[in-house]
Amino acid sequence: MDVDLVDTVTLDLLREARETVRSSPLGVINTPLIPWCQTTLPLNVRCSLHIKLENMQRTGSFKIRGVANQFANRPKGGHFVTMSAGNYGKSFAYASQHYGSKGKVVMPETAPVSRSILIKSFGVEVERVPTNSLMTVVNRCVQEDNMTFLHSYDDLDLIAGHASLGLELLDVIPEPDVVVVCCGGGGLLAGVAAAIKLSGCDKTRIYGVEPEGACTMYKSFIENKPVGMETRSIASGLAPPFAGTLPFELCRRYVEAVVLINDEEIEAAVSTLYKSGLVVEPSGAAAFAAIVSNKIPELEGKNVACVLSGGNIGKDELANFPD
Repeated sequence: MDVDLVDTVTLDLLREARETVRSSPLGVINTPLIPWCQTTLPLNVRCSLHIKLENMQRTGSFKIRGVANQFANRPKGGHFVTMSAGNYGKSFAYASQHYGSKGKVVMPETAPVSRSILIKSFGVEVERVPTNSLMTVVNRCVQEDNMTFLHSYDDLDLIAGHASLGLELLDVIPEPDVVVVCCGGGGLLAGVAAAIKLSGCDKTRIYGVEPEGACTMYKSFIENKPVGMETRSIASGLAPPFAGTLPFELCRRYVEAVVLINDEEIEAAVSTLYKSGLVVEPSGAAAFAAIVSNKIPELEGKNVACVLSGGNIGKDELANFPD
């Protein structure tokens, strides 16, 4: 990784991206950050907890933030290809339709079929392939069909767009003690962490949360370089085949640690949230699951923020979760 690229992620860059996201014709929402006491959710830790409701975002997840900044910095009417298990693909397809671009989403076969159908409804092509073939198919589209690759997590414009979430969070809680964010390829975690740390919150501890069966960033921290693995988790949105290179470098600089949760803890979190009226998908519930499963250290008496990153879950999926 070119260290210079990491150093280009400045507070000025992130603030500029926030204005781009705010003014985007894609209609990105400044989502609510609500105190725990205003919900009926149980909490076994004595802390002042706020939850950021990205499940209420346009297209149902935070991904629209990064997509808004990516498309604002790309030629209009292009022919783009990406890889996604669903949420990025949905935002990518929504933006492609709005801007009149051609698009193709390469999806892992493990992603819910309902996501493929939804993405196709925006007029974007979908190709489902084994997870370990995602980049092979993307490269084929680039080389043979002259498409432009928009990365779903390892992209400077995308990460800067996602950082808008972190800056919004600081508008409500200027100096949080702890911030907990899910991590797949690392784009959201990197953007939020950079926004918070570059804003001067030196004492804030930022934690990433990954599923045990898809812990590429966790392993990357151990090996001190971005690594890949055969990933499998109920949280398909957190299971890309490798950690992003730029996200890894930013997370290594700004993130306290990455913690792991298992699929059972994720399922329980989705059910708990649903019972309190919050529809959150498995990937979106990971940060919440880590807090209620006591995976985040030293929360007692702290100001804590937790991101619920998405709510794109179908009735068929919800029916499989425990009561």
